[in-house]
Amino acid sequence: MSNVAGNAYGLSILSPIKNGRVPGKEIAYADLVRDKLQAWNSEFNSPMALVPQTYLCRFYVLDDVVTESLPGGSLPDTWSDILPVVPDSLRRDVMPKQDRLQSRYLVFCCNFYAGPAGTPDAYLRGMWEAINGRIHDIWDNCYGFENVHHASDFITYMKKCQVTTSLFFNGSTDQPLEEQLKALYMKQEFTKFAIENQGLSATAIRANYRAFMLRTQLNDLQTPSWQPGQYRL
Repeated sequence: MSNVAGNAYGLSILSPIKNGRVPGKEIAYADLVRDKLQAWNSEFNSPMALVPQTYLCRFYVLDDVVTESLPGGSLPDTWSDILPVVPDSLRRDVMPKQDRLQSRYLVFCCNFYAGPAGTPDAYLRGMWEAINGRIHDIWDNCYGFENVHHASDFITYMKKCQVTTSLFFNGSTDQPLEEQLKALYMKQEFTKFAIENQGLSATAIRANYRAFMLRTQLNDLQTPSWQPGQYRL
């Protein structure tokens, strides 16, 4: 499946944003969505850090996509001009010069741990349960979201807006998020341990290592560990 790479899932959502301006405000729906997303940058962490199993994600507003509907300059395109199936003048008359979107789109791209199930349902349910207020704040500006009231509605809506994630590459270790965060924590802590124990005797290093393993609790994935969304020590 194009959306799946190992235990990871690549979710691509394009939700059509309402056209026109927000009632009572001199701002377009799309610009309001953009402003709300930009405001997340002033918060200590993204609301998405609260969503379980999120590897990484991205939001943006797609204003338009301009696609040439007439042939380009490649050799096959040149031959299609020389030997068209239908008369060239007729073909050009019926084809628009540009294809334009009928509305702007909220684009949500996310990679997350899906496990053997290989479906987005559990992740989307967890997203709703964790930040449904923030979800409404953004997606209420999109067509059709007025019918979303529960997690099951949200899953159905997002699947309707989903497009296939082509050429999906999983850049993670393919493990649940908790294991990856613990691994990052252990890597950082062991590096500090190695630096701090340079030049000590074997006896001292052995004693310090035992204390290190007791403090870091290797088999406890919850604590101590890096926190979701943490990007500084």
